[in-house]
Amino acid sequence: MTAKLHQPTLLLLLLILVGVFLHRSHAQPNITGYNCTASQTGYPCRTYAFYRGALAPNYTDLASIGDLFGVSRLMIAEPSNISASAAALSAPLVADQPLLVPLTCGCNPTNGTNNISSANTNYTIRSGDTFYLLSIGAFENLTSYQSVEVVNPSLVPTNLSIGDDVVFPIFCKCPNTTQVAGGLNYLVSYVLQPSDNLSSVASRFGVSEQSIVDINGNSTKTTETLFVPVSKLPNLTQPNVSAAAPAAPPAAKEERTGLIVGLAIGVGLLGACLILGIGLLVHRERSREKRGPGGLEGDGGEKRQAYGDKGSREMEVNLLADVTDCLDKYRVFGIDELKEATEGFSPKCLIQGSVYKGCVDGEMFAIKKMKWNAYEELKILQKVNHGNLVRLEGFCIDPEDANCYLVYEFIPSGSLHSWLHEAGHRGRLDWKTRLRIAVDVANGLQYIHEHTRPRVVHKDIKSSNILLDSNMRAKIANFGLAKSGCNAITMHIVGTQGYIAPEYLSDGVVSTRMDVFSFGVVLLELVSGREATDEEGRVIWAAAVEAFGGRSSEEIGKAERLKGWMDEGLLADEACSTESVASAMSIAISCLNRDPSKRPSMVEIVYALCRSDDIFDFSEDASSNDAQVLAR
Repeated sequence: MTAKLHQPTLLLLLLILVGVFLHRSHAQPNITGYNCTASQTGYPCRTYAFYRGALAPNYTDLASIGDLFGVSRLMIAEPSNISASAAALSAPLVADQPLLVPLTCGCNPTNGTNNISSANTNYTIRSGDTFYLLSIGAFENLTSYQSVEVVNPSLVPTNLSIGDDVVFPIFCKCPNTTQVAGGLNYLVSYVLQPSDNLSSVASRFGVSEQSIVDINGNSTKTTETLFVPVSKLPNLTQPNVSAAAPAAPPAAKEERTGLIVGLAIGVGLLGACLILGIGLLVHRERSREKRGPGGLEGDGGEKRQAYGDKGSREMEVNLLADVTDCLDKYRVFGIDELKEATEGFSPKCLIQGSVYKGCVDGEMFAIKKMKWNAYEELKILQKVNHGNLVRLEGFCIDPEDANCYLVYEFIPSGSLHSWLHEAGHRGRLDWKTRLRIAVDVANGLQYIHEHTRPRVVHKDIKSSNILLDSNMRAKIANFGLAKSGCNAITMHIVGTQGYIAPEYLSDGVVSTRMDVFSFGVVLLELVSGREATDEEGRVIWAAAVEAFGGRSSEEIGKAERLKGWMDEGLLADEACSTESVASAMSIAISCLNRDPSKRPSMVEIVYALCRSDDIFDFSEDASSNDAQVLAR
């Protein structure tokens, strides 16, 4: 009887607990992401995430944050109101420094029935990483560990291994066509902080509270991602990290005076030592001349030979130390067998540049001869293994003349450049073969951009570095200029005229988007059969942007302009679809956008080429004026 009396009470308590649970669940921030449909208008789009710099220990500069999101430092600096100077791009960030990180937002499939509106960024697991710690730490709650689990169903969150590749879906949204028509250009992803409210967020972005409510509702939960609707990005106020030092007090001035006097005495003594040293060097050279051309007393021949042997042994040890990690992965060839294979590196075995053809044990190889600067190339080649990249078979070190030889698989049909531009081959490639070559190259670039850590930038994509096998399938060759790691600034500009991205040429910015630009030039070559530069040194891409970019992208007369650009061999190809060529030309123009952040990624390019549809519209930002300026 007592038990029966307590049953209603227990039931009531259970209902209360369920109600509390549901209330709390509703009060939690979004954990699974924001659903979308593949046909939804506006996708994919360029958007931004508001990121607070230097809050996570390993993300205290633009380079590390750029690597995290797969963009360059310059791509973050420009919208964040940070100077594009090398000093500003390299400066450490202060805690909570406001940044706007560019994202490519798409409607991406999950392992479930729903698509998620996200910008997927790749991350390689390090020691101590978990989905949860990365979501709340490095990614600052711009995603959630639950959504990471959904997007990576093959990974066990409690059993991650160092080196695992994980996709982190950054929550984002794209405005629809109606919103864009109304002047809304971006929905900036913003994570609410404990000190935030709708009023403070609206003030930061210069928008009304109601506009935020219209997009998000009245949600103001901490760690919730809000989407802030803006017609233009806010002008972020950045801290002055180069403030002048305060004036020294009187005591410090006295110390400084003593320091200056001491420094002057030291410089004087250093100058005296320098003069004495120069005198000793002159005396030694005169003594050497008196001893004869060998520079050594006694039996000069024997001593010089002994010294040379010692130097060669030391050099060999140093060179081998650089490639110790490669010894168990690649075949180590002997210099004698390479000389025999190439008839002493005879000119008749020369393929191109310093690459020779040679047969070792009945197998044909391409042998690249180079001075000892191959370590970086070897280091990169160890990381890559893909069917659309030329495979490294082995190497050889010749310490006598400090040469290194990289031995590659031999690709029999030569370079794409020869098939497009040299007499005897010109015009022989049909459109189906050209399109397949473009897809092969795009797949190879997608691999080095998306599946290597740090990402590899080839830096020298051009038709002469694209080789064709016996089935006319393309492989990317020559990683001599490649760089492992993006978001760098260099003052040493290398590459081939006509293929170099404008931002790299002007500012030395190294990113995967410079490869995208070069790929766009190769696409132009495939469509037009023209060289990347004409006889007067003018670049083909500038003429293409002028003909098809900006206002020229209007449909009126586009078909005729396209026919004027198409290779004569394609015009005679009955199986060549004008729509397919127009789609490839459209992709090429997108790749050539002056703004690197508006160029498609290689993932998007592969998708567009495989569909062979007009996915990317001609760029409205690459006007003819831009082309003329960049061509100078």
